[in-house]
Amino acid sequence: MPRKVQSYDDYRSAVQQIILSTTDAEFLDQLIPVLKDATITSRSSALTQNLSQYADDREVDIERIGLTKHEEFLGSVNQLQNVRERTVTLTADILELNQSIQASTEKLAAQKQALVNTRAVRENISDVSEALKESLKILHSVNNAHDLIRKKKYYGALKSLDDLQNEFLIPTIQNQYATQHRLADLIQKSIPASQKTISEAVMTDLNTWLYRIRETSQFLGEVAFYHTETRRARQQERIQQNEFLDHFSLNSAIELVFDESEEFDVLDNDELQVDFTPLFEALHIHEALGQSDKFRAEYAATRRRQKELLLPSSISLTTDDEQSLSSLLEGIAGFAIIEKATMRRAPQLRTAIDVEELWDSMCSTAISLASKALNDIHNAEVLVQIKGVFALFIQTMEGWGYSVSRLDDFLVTLFDKYAQLLKRRFSEDFQEIVSTDDYMPMAINTREEYEKVANVSWFAQDQPVDELTFPCVLPFSQMYPLCCIDIRNFLNQFYFFSNDYFQHPTKIDDALRKSLDELLTEKVCKSLVERLSSQYPGQIVQILTNLEHFETACQELEQLLIQARSSGSAGGPLTLAATEQFREHKKTAEKRIFELVNSKIDDLMETAEYDWMAYTPPPEPSSYIQTLTTYLSNIMSTTLLGLPREIKELIYFDALSHAASKILALPLSPDVKKINPNGVVALAQDVQHLTDFVDSLENGFMLRSNLDELEQTIQLLQSENTDEFFDASTRNKKYGRVDAMNGPILLEKLTQQISSAGPTSQRFVNFSSNLSSRFGSK
Repeated sequence: MPRKVQSYDDYRSAVQQIILSTTDAEFLDQLIPVLKDATITSRSSALTQNLSQYADDREVDIERIGLTKHEEFLGSVNQLQNVRERTVTLTADILELNQSIQASTEKLAAQKQALVNTRAVRENISDVSEALKESLKILHSVNNAHDLIRKKKYYGALKSLDDLQNEFLIPTIQNQYATQHRLADLIQKSIPASQKTISEAVMTDLNTWLYRIRETSQFLGEVAFYHTETRRARQQERIQQNEFLDHFSLNSAIELVFDESEEFDVLDNDELQVDFTPLFEALHIHEALGQSDKFRAEYAATRRRQKELLLPSSISLTTDDEQSLSSLLEGIAGFAIIEKATMRRAPQLRTAIDVEELWDSMCSTAISLASKALNDIHNAEVLVQIKGVFALFIQTMEGWGYSVSRLDDFLVTLFDKYAQLLKRRFSEDFQEIVSTDDYMPMAINTREEYEKVANVSWFAQDQPVDELTFPCVLPFSQMYPLCCIDIRNFLNQFYFFSNDYFQHPTKIDDALRKSLDELLTEKVCKSLVERLSSQYPGQIVQILTNLEHFETACQELEQLLIQARSSGSAGGPLTLAATEQFREHKKTAEKRIFELVNSKIDDLMETAEYDWMAYTPPPEPSSYIQTLTTYLSNIMSTTLLGLPREIKELIYFDALSHAASKILALPLSPDVKKINPNGVVALAQDVQHLTDFVDSLENGFMLRSNLDELEQTIQLLQSENTDEFFDASTRNKKYGRVDAMNGPILLEKLTQQISSAGPTSQRFVNFSSNLSSRFGSK
């Protein structure tokens, strides 16, 4: 840095200091500043005047000293002369030096001016350089932001723009002296456009992502279904090892604990990877832009549109293509899984209400489409497949926390349709079995056939199979084991519907009981009862046997249904109405057998021919009574052989009671006017023949009571003292079973007269009497 030039106010003192200098160097050092100052300040004349004044003063001093000290003065003059010469020389040198200094000073001033100018330029260049550096920083930030946009690093680009604003633009704009003010203002005005570019770019990427997600929704659902099926298989394996686990369904806490070790992410696996980065980036970008509400609304609207595109106008429940039920439910599952995953990852974007609203809408549409398509389904097996698809869908979505109550209710609708189709199909089967049966005891040729029938039918085996001789005959007809097979199939197929998943087991229990009751009552029991109108006792007996076995089957079914019913069903006994129906109609069949046997007895009784006024007693019982006993013996040992003992005894009891009534009615007929002892003998012989037949039976002593009235009536007619009948005490002892009204009528007809009429006339009389009796009885 150049030394500051010394200034002088008064050259007088400066001249004295110069003169007083002791050395030449000091003299020059004192002289040069003074000369420079005089030159710069243009006071050279003042300096010269002071030097001249100093010289004059010294001359005066010299003159004064010369006058007083002449010699010394002269010496001094000489010295002074020398000094003056030297001074002149020095003055010349000084003037020369002054000129040189002046020239040097002008040159220095020019150089200084050039230096000042150069310094100003340098400062300007420095300022421009700094301004350019700051501008380059701004432009670099702008370029970096746009470069990040091109690289799809939208959040980084937005952060770069935000940093640009906070670090450069806003401070520059607020500084009114900043040189980059205009540039900053232009860039600041372009920021919204850049932010819009970022927003549009990120939305473009998001829309691409949404499109890909929509296209992969079905595959995602398929992967989720496969994962659920895998979990089912693992659960079944655990149940086989520990039956207690059968009480815990899929998605239960116990099942989830057991399945913890099996890690599988349906959104990130070997088959499928769903990257939520575009969604999160778009969300962050719009949050940074303060457009969260707008973005949330646009995203929700887009997902609603995608949901509408996902749902077709109709579906087919029998095909396996894009219009199939599986494709629909897989698409819905994939869509809903994305929604649930989005809600969990970004709750500020998708709320539970938004997701549940879409879920309810999709479930309603799926149920509506399936309900319409159900009208074309007439096969129960197809309904089981449909139920299986829905069950897989329900268990998958239940695992993702969705409400499946409406889908559970739809499974009830499916079950109602399934039960209806099953009942219709088995109704036709039962009807065909009943209508095509031969109503003959079932013949078994081999042990294998017997074991097959025994395995499917409910009947008590009288003896072990090892003791049976084949071929053999079973008491029921072929329809019974065929119906038992259908009943077992019906049960199995009913409960088959609840496999894998069904939350209404009590519905199955109730529907199965009602359907079984209706099938057994309407299609089996009623059909058998309708066939009781047959005139063939063998067929009636077989129907009775079948009814008895069906009653046993119903009792076994009641126990089977109690064991099979769900824990949620009401406890206590379970009764099938069909059981009582078969029991009641067993009596109907028994009555029908009674009717047929009694009808045969009536036919035989119509052939009875008594000569009540016979000339001689008959040698043997009447042919009709012999035919009657032969008929009863034969029918019991052939047609009615298979009936239980108690039923056969009832038939005997009713037949004998009916025969006794008919025999007793013969002499009571109004057409019989008189009865002589021979007529009584003929009647007594027939009664005795009937009594002997009854005594020959296994329980004859019990059946004999049916003939008490008839025997006591014969005893009354053969009594020598008939007046005993009119004595109440005697009558009760000897003739207690004789009707109080019929006894007097017969006694009134009794006569001791023996007719002498010939056999021919007597036969005519008997024929006329018999004919009148027949018409009178009708």
